[in-house]
Order: sequence, then C-alpha cells, then structure tokens
Amino acid sequence: QVQLVESGGGLVQSGGSLRLSCAASGLMFRSATMSWYRQPPGKQRELVALSTADGIKTVAESVKGRFSISRDNEQNSISLQMNSLKPEDTAVYYCNAVFTGAGASGPYWGQGTQVTVSS
Repeated sequence: QVQLVESGGGLVQSGGSLRLSCAASGLMFRSATMSWYRQPPGKQRELVALSTADGIKTVAESVKGRFSISRDNEQNSISLQMNSLKPEDTAVYYCNAVFTGAGASGPYWGQGTQVTVSS
C-alpha cells in the first residue's frame, strides 16, 4: 500500500531553517503530484508547496521566497527546504500524493511532522 513517511521536523528559533523530507513507497512516484500541506494549531490544513509529475513547482504566497520544494524520482522522495522561519510557520506538516488523469487515485497522506518556530 501507499506509505508516506515525513521526517525533519522540530523546534527552531525564528529566522532559522529546517528541511523536511518525505519518503514514498507503494506508488508510481514519477507519476504523482507530490505536495506539502500544513495545519497550524486550531486552523484548517493548507497547501504549502507542490511538485507535479511534469516538473511544475509552486509554493503558497505566504512562504514564497522562503520555502522551496524538490523531488528526487530516483529516491522516491520530496523535500521542503524552509528558511527564514517565522512563528506563524508553526504547524504539523504533511506529505501528500495524488494521481490525476486516467489512473486517478488518492489523496494519500503521511502521518505529519511537527514544526515549531519560537519567537
């Protein structure tokens, strides 16, 4: 079955950096749109960044210029580099996979990793 396992979360001071990773298994990784979502305390889950199978990458306006997404189709993994972190970036970060088109399936979610940014 599909498994997404996040790692790299933790506690960091404002202005610091973290790199999240997501290891995927049980899916045709190259064909998936892979995304990072986050859910701040008491708020809705929101899209942070995504990477499509054909190489398109986007990030949310709130993190533009600070966060970047990358994928490694050989290692079946995606990463989220987070720089200049702010307290409002505090959230549980989730890895997400979805397949569109003829073989549509998902979304699939990881268990999440906590990121806490102290002021």
